[in-house]
Amino acid sequence: MKRFFNLEKISSMSAKWKIAGIAALITLAAGIFCIRCAVFLWLPPGSGKHAWIFEFREGYSLKKIAGQLEQTGVVSSERFFILYARLKGAEGGIKAGAYLFNDGMTPAVILHKLLTGDVYVRRFAVPEGYSMYQIAELLDRRGIVGREAFLEQCENPALLAELGIKATSVEGYLYPCTYDIAPRTTAADLVRMMVRQFRKHLSAELETRSAAARLSTGEILTLASMVEKEAVAPGDKPLIASVFLNRLKKKMPLQSDPTAVYKIRAFAGKVSREDIMTDSPYNTYKIRGLPPGPIGNPGRDAIEAILNPARTKYLYFVSRMDGTHYFSTTLEEHNRAVNKYLKSGPAAGTDMDRKMPEYRNDYPILTQRKVR
Repeated sequence: MKRFFNLEKISSMSAKWKIAGIAALITLAAGIFCIRCAVFLWLPPGSGKHAWIFEFREGYSLKKIAGQLEQTGVVSSERFFILYARLKGAEGGIKAGAYLFNDGMTPAVILHKLLTGDVYVRRFAVPEGYSMYQIAELLDRRGIVGREAFLEQCENPALLAELGIKATSVEGYLYPCTYDIAPRTTAADLVRMMVRQFRKHLSAELETRSAAARLSTGEILTLASMVEKEAVAPGDKPLIASVFLNRLKKKMPLQSDPTAVYKIRAFAGKVSREDIMTDSPYNTYKIRGLPPGPIGNPGRDAIEAILNPARTKYLYFVSRMDGTHYFSTTLEEHNRAVNKYLKSGPAAGTDMDRKMPEYRNDYPILTQRKVR
């Protein structure tokens, strides 16, 4: 019996099998691609324990950014991140800046930060009353800028001229508040930032009210810095201000403890006989009138206390050892208060045992690799 083969039919069936095979391969590839996309989008490459600071500058391409992210393991694929960003229409919207990413972030979180400019900053608080020397120590301990570099800029004549400060330093003009500090911020940048905040919050007000107070801006800041150093309880500030202003009117030495140690060491509430006998242009036990400039950076309350002091006849004050002060109009009354509250001391009127509240900067130091 003869068998006849329909070659045309066989050829048609073979073509169909080829097409089916190709379709299956395409489906498989598409399935693998979709699974890979899902893994890329929803499963970060790590647990988040490893973090890096990236600094992306103006003009960086999406490819360069994605390449650095893959190189450090923040994303698992440069190509998938580029594709994802392009699908989101984000290629031209990425903002330059320093970013903190870890290997536990999804691409969606990373891209959102890049598009919104959610840059990495370190927070740093300048406490009220701290001198530029104390601020320099804090900055140095935090690893933000070196102590000497900061102090050099605080007394840099060119920077002082740029900032319009007619003094030998920026002391008094470093506004106490919390600052967000980006990586690569220089000491000069920090000084500019702090003085800019002073100008924003206080400069105009001081200019308008200094005439009524019959004091220059520098004199107001100097007196306010002394009040800030002396006062623990906020309610004592206007009273302490009245003492200093009353003494100035009577041409009495101000005899403020913190002035005796300025530029020598930080004032922590105690002075010694040796301190008050130190020859210094700032030591108000040795000079009459105001020191040549502020001894710290006062906050608004201390400045307001000088501009609007309590109306008193007080000429003396001494710590009660509970954060408040006892105020007197006569030396006899003051000496009795010294004996009562301090018991003993190297000199009548010195506040030997006043305790200032300890300041802690609670923001942790972050040490990580920078990628440029």
